[in-house]
Amino acid sequence: MAGMSGRAQLMWDEAVTGYDFGPGHPMDPVRLALTRKLVDAFGLDREVEVVAAKAAGESTLRLVHREDYIHAVKAASVDPGAADQSYGLGTMDDPAFAGMHEVSALIAGQSVGAAEAVWRGEALHAVNFAGGLHHAMPGGASGFCIYNDASLAIARLLELGAERVAYIDVDVHHGDGVQAAFWEDPRVLTISLHEHPRTLFPQTGWPEETGADSAPGSAVNVALPAGTGDAGWLRAFHAVVPELIADFRPQVLVTQHGADTHFEDPLAHLAVSLDAQRAVQVACHDLAHEHADGRWVALGGGGYAVVDVVPRSWTHLVGIAADRAVPPETVIPEGWRQEVFARTRQLAPARMTDGRWPISFSGWEGGYDPADRLDQAVLAARRAVFPLRGLLA
Repeated sequence: MAGMSGRAQLMWDEAVTGYDFGPGHPMDPVRLALTRKLVDAFGLDREVEVVAAKAAGESTLRLVHREDYIHAVKAASVDPGAADQSYGLGTMDDPAFAGMHEVSALIAGQSVGAAEAVWRGEALHAVNFAGGLHHAMPGGASGFCIYNDASLAIARLLELGAERVAYIDVDVHHGDGVQAAFWEDPRVLTISLHEHPRTLFPQTGWPEETGADSAPGSAVNVALPAGTGDAGWLRAFHAVVPELIADFRPQVLVTQHGADTHFEDPLAHLAVSLDAQRAVQVACHDLAHEHADGRWVALGGGGYAVVDVVPRSWTHLVGIAADRAVPPETVIPEGWRQEVFARTRQLAPARMTDGRWPISFSGWEGGYDPADRLDQAVLAARRAVFPLRGLLA
């Protein structure tokens, strides 16, 4: 690990917007284009080093993915109509499209490049908001994800010599692919806060999922009841995550910031605001500085309110990483709002807040209510994992 330059990197290649499952699919790449435009509208592109990394090559992809699966993606990329559904390709969630291998490998390459830059000290923080495709499995596509860039970034850190990498996933869906990739590896601590698997895809992420016998307590799952709002979400995060990160002492922190926890998101049932999302982004930044010498790789993820929520949420993430945090009450530049209307015929939001800032919540240290559903979720996670890590539940 070299010394830090301090400057943040924003990983971006315009071609990532070619990650397009077609008209009507929830994962509309306009969300990436509009995020990049909003970053520029606030001048944040001048506060970071914008870097386009090369696509992940086959040897890199094989750090996580099976060779037969990579070949199936390549074949579907050439002939989408012949996609092999046994690999999760050519399905409703993951339709095959021409060039899918190339653009998926390009997104993965941005996350791997972010990890390399942070490990080598070329940047203290690096953001790839096109990444966070956390459902892809070693041998198959799943949940709008072809290659698991988050897992690949972590695997590359291990290959470079990292001995402890922590992964925090606050997407509304369980970070199942990343958990699966490192299930048996005690060098990686995966923590996922998500809507309860009883009510949401992928129906995994139960608190009892705590890692293989070779890595007890290396997987942490906080399964939140549907309807959880800002105060509960922040309470759960702070009741579980900081204590585990402090104990684990990661050399690098990798975080996934799916914006689909939002109350406007059409695919899930949490009731979190943009302001709470920003608060967790700040908390992750602070945890990196407190416990990982500032080394932070931040990724995007889900998020299907593609105009109202995603661009604002990830612009906040870029601002925080750049040490130029955008105040919540900031008015959004009119030029961006006009572009949104021109591209989508939707009215754009006016400010960088949902009007919930600042958010107050009760800390865990003040006690808990065993009859409260949110506190039950926190207790289940703590009781499942904390003793395995030598911590008091």
